[in-house]
Amino acid sequence: MELSNNIKHKLEKLEQWFKIHEGSIVAFSGGIDSALVLFLARKYQGKDKAIGVISNSESLKKRDFDEAVEFCKKLDINLEVIKTKELQDPRYAENPENRCFFCKEHLFHDLTAICEKHPGFSVLSGTNYDDLGDYRPGIDAARKYEVLTPMVECKITKDELRQIARNFNLPNWNKPASPCLSSRIPYKQTVTAEKLKQIEDAENILNRYGFYEVRVRHYGKNAKVEVKADEMDKLELVENEIVQKIKALGFTNVEKDEEGLVSGKLNRAIKK
Repeated sequence: MELSNNIKHKLEKLEQWFKIHEGSIVAFSGGIDSALVLFLARKYQGKDKAIGVISNSESLKKRDFDEAVEFCKKLDINLEVIKTKELQDPRYAENPENRCFFCKEHLFHDLTAICEKHPGFSVLSGTNYDDLGDYRPGIDAARKYEVLTPMVECKITKDELRQIARNFNLPNWNKPASPCLSSRIPYKQTVTAEKLKQIEDAENILNRYGFYEVRVRHYGKNAKVEVKADEMDKLELVENEIVQKIKALGFTNVEKDEEGLVSGKLNRAIKK
């Protein structure tokens, strides 16, 4: 699929953006947004001027971490792995509505050590233009640490971002959004490593049954399963098996969400 003239123009702006910056340290999550930023930094600034940094923390799925490492190997990109400790911070663990702020604050703080090894390099995030219209406290943390956002500055939307990634044949151009595991826990309910492990294991069960875009919301002893609305009939065929396997992880009750998957559903509590 050929890019539209409008997107081609924005891509040219992105190229110029990267070329006027000495080097980049990209906060890499494995998602398509930060993956494209990292790829373009590598393409336009060169291998030694583009450093990806990923935190292998409890809130990141192991599958997402493994795919991120493989992405960098395949595209010959420098990747550094760190371990942030946001779970040890009670401001994060207590799970307030601005939990994401404290997560990103830990990440961007820890990136300062990487910056010391690469003086003159800018810290970048994958925030895109559409993100500005959503509730994302992490953006405030990025501003605090003067993190740059090339996709915002060049007004690249999520759809345009995917089109550009597809144009460059990036292996994850159509990867579904995969927010951190903590986003499955309702605000004000404590985030723990045990809960995050239960969520990850439950979602892995769904993946093994052929459901790849899923959420398992954690309500203490209760779990609520979300799959795409057009896969609800498929879920019903294996629902009993899945429920029993998820219960074995430590849940007393497991039910499906009749509305289907809605990314960021727990943010409705904030809007209310």
